[in-house]
Amino acid sequence: MEIILPSVAERLKPLRKSRGLTQMEMGKLLNCTDRHYQKIEYGQVNLPATTLIFLADFFHVTTDYLLGRD
Repeated sequence: MEIILPSVAERLKPLRKSRGLTQMEMGKLLNCTDRHYQKIEYGQVNLPATTLIFLADFFHVTTDYLLGRD
């Protein structure tokens, strides 16, 4: 199952910046290019559920928060 919602994109950037990470660093963390990560952050690509879970764990938030269901 893949997820693409504007709330995920809207919440990723502040979380990334709060950790002082660049899009390039996030791309390396997710094993993708910085351009692909940028598309995730802008809500332009589908986000696999496993990536959503990884991001929630990494940023110490719930998947519901990333999905805008909090």
